[in-house]
Amino acid sequence: MNVELTRYRVKKNKSERVDEWLAFLNDHMKDVLVTLEGEKMYVETIFREVLNGEEYLYWYSVQGEGGEDVEHSEHWIDKKHLAFWDECIDETFGSLDLKTEVVMIPEKIKAAMK
Repeated sequence: MNVELTRYRVKKNKSERVDEWLAFLNDHMKDVLVTLEGEKMYVETIFREVLNGEEYLYWYSVQGEGGEDVEHSEHWIDKKHLAFWDECIDETFGSLDLKTEVVMIPEKIKAAMK
């Protein structure tokens, strides 16, 4: 199992597009959840923050081993999601993976994730 929290910087002047992106994901949650199955993504959460005038999105995820990469998905929702990503995420910043220190998941939940 892989538990991650990663920070990405939003490109300048893309806050409104991020609003649209996040609304799109929320509005199409039924389709989004279908795509998570193939990725073996058990939990995926997006957080948003403005820090020192810069906007960031954080992805928190709990994922099983051997899932499909979203980049290889043929599902229309993933293609739209990646188009928003390309438009809004500042690749020159890279990403920052926060260090996982403690994972607290009850055994019965872990067993259901296998």
